[in-house]
Amino acid sequence: MSLSGIFPIDKWNFSTHSILNVLTEEEYRFLISGQAEQKYGKGEVVFREGVVPSGIYFIHKGKVKKYKVDHSGREQIIYVANQGEFIGYHAVLSEERYPDSAATIEESVLSFIPKEDFLQVLNNSPLLTSRMLKALSHEYTVLANSISVFSQRSAIERLAIALIFLREKYKHDLNADGEILINISRHDLANLAGLAKENVIRLLKELKSEDILYTDGRKIWIKNIEKLIARSNYR
Repeated sequence: MSLSGIFPIDKWNFSTHSILNVLTEEEYRFLISGQAEQKYGKGEVVFREGVVPSGIYFIHKGKVKKYKVDHSGREQIIYVANQGEFIGYHAVLSEERYPDSAATIEESVLSFIPKEDFLQVLNNSPLLTSRMLKALSHEYTVLANSISVFSQRSAIERLAIALIFLREKYKHDLNADGEILINISRHDLANLAGLAKENVIRLLKELKSEDILYTDGRKIWIKNIEKLIARSNYR
């Protein structure tokens, strides 16, 4: 079921997919298909906060979490990037160090795009520049919304919103019955919702008892998205 009309997913989800649509065949070949692909195992770090960037990354397959680590070592996931998206471009555009870290949450395939190649295509394509600015603007809106809403929400509401967001990111990952399969560790789910892992486990059991979802190991299937949206109490 589409979330259109029942939940404002655009306030929570941003994507750089549209950037690909404005690339010419030559630009796509130069920027993406001409770069070597590298396989990453689950949990492998792509880049770390504070490192000077030498390029950006394109996700061919898999999912990558962007996160920050506080002084106590606790991880807060800021966003989950999907297949067909770019990561690491903020630091290149601002000429600063990476503002966050990135690591895979499942086996993934990425290409590294040198900074010089990315900037060359960007400088030669006003349309690409426009799409990139639009993506950055929407991303800022999404992050500002997340900070504002999560700071005022109860634990169950934060978990429900995180699951709705993940359902959108995993909507092309289906099981044999055509159901959307969310495959994420409880540790990552807790860090995305800003909760303790123990609370996430308890709340998932509560949602299972309400027949909203079911689980198998780290896998989660949403059975009733309308009920989950109601539990998010998001208006």
